[in-house]
Amino acid sequence: MYERMMNKQVMPTTGEMAEYCAENAERFSMINDWLTTAFHTEWKVVFPYGNHYGWGIGHYKKKKLMCNIFAEAGAFTVMIRLTNVQYKRIYAEMKKYTQEYIDHKYPCGDGGWIHYRVICQEHYEDIKKLLEIKCL
Repeated sequence: MYERMMNKQVMPTTGEMAEYCAENAERFSMINDWLTTAFHTEWKVVFPYGNHYGWGIGHYKKKKLMCNIFAEAGAFTVMIRLTNVQYKRIYAEMKKYTQEYIDHKYPCGDGGWIHYRVICQEHYEDIKKLLEIKCL
């Protein structure tokens, strides 16, 4: 369950990635469109970080990575890094599911990375709030 698109030899289209997300296809498309229109991110299809992450979409502002969104079977995962101050500012507003990700973030500098899996509308709403903090 939640397998990623791991065939490095065949670059998928954004439509194929959305379709791969099955019941979360619309959310996958919506979040990518939202980042592009609301925050003017530039995006590209990527296969980053070796052979363990699979195909996704990288979003950038002025060549700085905002996030990666990885297509998964029936879901998608957003990989994002925020500072501890940014996490603390929004922590109380997040659902318990999201707080668990924040509590177990991978430390990096003055913050950390989370790999946030979206499988329902509540998760979608929370990741939008985290992305908004990142992109503003």
